[in-house]
Amino acid sequence: MKIYKSLIRPVVTYGCEAWTLTDRDEQYITLYEHRILRKIFGLVQNEDEFWRIRMNYELNKLIENADIMRFIISRRIAWLGRVMRMGDKRTRKRILECKPIGTRITGRPRKRWIADIEENMQIMGIRQRRKQCEERAEWKRITDKTKTHSGL
Repeated sequence: MKIYKSLIRPVVTYGCEAWTLTDRDEQYITLYEHRILRKIFGLVQNEDEFWRIRMNYELNKLIENADIMRFIISRRIAWLGRVMRMGDKRTRKRILECKPIGTRITGRPRKRWIADIEENMQIMGIRQRRKQCEERAEWKRITDKTKTHSGL
């Protein structure tokens, strides 16, 4: 697990703070993680003396529900807090808070990064994010809670 957490997961999640993932992307990432974890933990022997691969719930129990999607969500929430604490003149904060002008293209609008983050925070029951992100210790507690939250 130390090799997985120090070598494999950082390569897979490089730049994940800025990702807006679709459900299909999330499924592919979770599938990849389960494939790697099955190779790490190996086969398990049944009561019948037959060898089989581990089930998803067994893998979740072994990694204590700290899967890669929760890790990605926690990194994105940590990045949101960092950007919200920046000064108003910083480019990152201006991009986050800008409202584009002009007309939209027809069809369903794409899911925005901030809407995805707000949806995750609503699932966790976090309110008044602008006030809470100013306090670093409180925001750190929220991001740590995200890594093992059962609803995400």
